[in-house]
Amino acid sequence: MTTPVDVRRSADRFVTRRPGVLSRHSFSFGSHYDSRNTSYALLLACNEEVVDAGAGFEPHPHRDVEVVTWVLEGALQHEDSTGSSGLLTPGTAQRMSAGGGVVHAERNAGAAPLRFVQTWVRPDGSSRTPSYEQQEVESSALSASLVAVASGRPSDGAAVRLGQRDAAFLVGRLGIGRSVLLPDAPWLHLFVATGSVDLEAAGPVLAGDAVRLTGGGGQHLTALAPAEVLVWAMRSDGTG
Repeated sequence: MTTPVDVRRSADRFVTRRPGVLSRHSFSFGSHYDSRNTSYALLLACNEEVVDAGAGFEPHPHRDVEVVTWVLEGALQHEDSTGSSGLLTPGTAQRMSAGGGVVHAERNAGAAPLRFVQTWVRPDGSSRTPSYEQQEVESSALSASLVAVASGRPSDGAAVRLGQRDAAFLVGRLGIGRSVLLPDAPWLHLFVATGSVDLEAAGPVLAGDAVRLTGGGGQHLTALAPAEVLVWAMRSDGTG
């Protein structure tokens, strides 16, 4: 059976501009609304953020979402109402479980522009106690294959543990010509953060593009240029 493939191009994303911050949204977000594009399976948001030195996001609330943040360039300072704080740089996995309610702030902690991707998924329970976790991921592992950075299943051996047992977030840094196999899951979301890749049955996928695959994985992904790819593998769509 052929897996349905839905390619979403970078130029079609919603864009929000505010002082010192440029945000590109893969789904409906804030004032941007499209009833046909509010989520994909468990995934609620995939935001690419570029933040100038000295700028950031003032304290703001979240509730009942699992927030996974992955820095591509620069340094991000995180603080939240649980008392947690952390400095995130490329290779640091971060998970914040908003639970019954949390307030957090993020800012560029360096002198150069900060670029990161923040994604949200539905938790598998509501109104839990908020929590925070961050962990370094070995650069050599990221260059070797797709690595489970965050997952709700202990057997995945992920750096941080999600409060959603049916989702896993994987990252790979691929040199030119390097191929990896996408995981086998009913719902897959691929985001090309840097570079470009060739996806079996879809062709070239460029930086900022996203692909939604429904019905199973197993497709080969090959780097056309040095690339960093972010993959959500989901075993439910949250409706069951």
